[in-house]
Amino acid sequence: MTDPHDLPVEERFERGAATVAVIGLGYVGLPLVDAWHAAGHHVLGVDDDARKVAEIARGVVTLEHLGAEVFARLAASPSFEATDDFRQLARADAVAVCVPTPLGPNRDPDLRAVRGAARAIGTHARAGVLAILESTTYPGTTRDVFAVELLDAARAAGKTWVLGRDVYVAFSPEREDPGRTSHSIRSTPRLVGGLDDVSAARAAALYRGGIEDVVVVSSAEVAESAKLLENVFRAVNIALVNELKTILAAMDVDVWEVIEAAATKPFGFMPFQPGPGLGGHCIPIDPFYLAWKARELGHEAHFIELAGEINRRMPVRVVERLAEALNDDSKPLRGSSVVLLGVAYKRDIGDVREAPALEIWRQLARRGARVTYHDPHVAEFEVEGTRHASMPFETELVAAADAVLVVTDHAAIDWQAVADHASLVVDTRNVLASVAEPRARVVKA
Repeated sequence: MTDPHDLPVEERFERGAATVAVIGLGYVGLPLVDAWHAAGHHVLGVDDDARKVAEIARGVVTLEHLGAEVFARLAASPSFEATDDFRQLARADAVAVCVPTPLGPNRDPDLRAVRGAARAIGTHARAGVLAILESTTYPGTTRDVFAVELLDAARAAGKTWVLGRDVYVAFSPEREDPGRTSHSIRSTPRLVGGLDDVSAARAAALYRGGIEDVVVVSSAEVAESAKLLENVFRAVNIALVNELKTILAAMDVDVWEVIEAAATKPFGFMPFQPGPGLGGHCIPIDPFYLAWKARELGHEAHFIELAGEINRRMPVRVVERLAEALNDDSKPLRGSSVVLLGVAYKRDIGDVREAPALEIWRQLARRGARVTYHDPHVAEFEVEGTRHASMPFETELVAAADAVLVVTDHAAIDWQAVADHASLVVDTRNVLASVAEPRARVVKA
């Protein structure tokens, strides 16, 4: 019987007989760990957060939407190891980098985590390793930053590596959407672009072991650009309906009904929903990577910048709408009690990255409102250094508030009870449109 370790590396990738590492055990890295583990690979989960590593090793649920069974399965498996020791990368046939790529204070790319991961691979990995960047970034990062940092670190460690011979590099953009049930990491098509043909082929072979449809494109730059196009498309269209919401509200026209009506057209239209602002990573952050790169090349990304401006204004617009609604009840915003329902950035998950609730809370506090919140998925919420605990959901909570502000439309919240017991509800998600005969005065925002 053939020892799997004697097989060509691409065949080991496709058969699930390799040792693969994932750097970054968050919203992107953990689903990939689970997919490659399910494909049969020995998986190393690597993260510099020792506390997170210890929790995952014990089976503690660090991402609610993945489900407890995923964490229990990994913790019990001899084919999975969680570690904060980057020297373990020396055991890996392939390393995927799934680290954060935030924006700096001037909306410029912050690639410190990407550079650090590349240096760790160059320092510790063995010759022949496949290094894949999954973190969203601007076109050219894989070639001009990731690969360069990796090779520089390898050289500093005394290795005379040549790209495409001793190390193989590719970009494969993550397409995670926390909480979505219609698609999984396995059923979502995967793009792969290499810095050379062999790198692309090896990366494609690795992903085919755990993903149903792998699409190889001509270069890493194409794959990087495709990921940004996906997110720019959403950002621009959400900005459009957010702007329409404000305009149509002034005309006393319900934007949600307008969108529903337009969506009856079977071609040429795709519905997007307005909201209190953008959250997560993909839409509020990623498009600005392309805008930054465009400026570096002497171009202006007008649509991206305008969409960002409109979407960033939404939390302020929500607070203004709330103040107007309270004024109609002869109440000032200052001193009024406001309960936020939901602080996560999207429905039925506990993710508060870039959540619009943060800016809404800040605006309300600055204007003197007394703010509390309930979110069944977020036990604590930090605002400007102060941690706040989620209030238990009780009819008394909403009945006692001067205003209830719907920020996130979690399914676990009893919306009928909100409609029956609150005096004023400012609804940014149109969730109360589906409840029966609300007693509360409902204002859409």
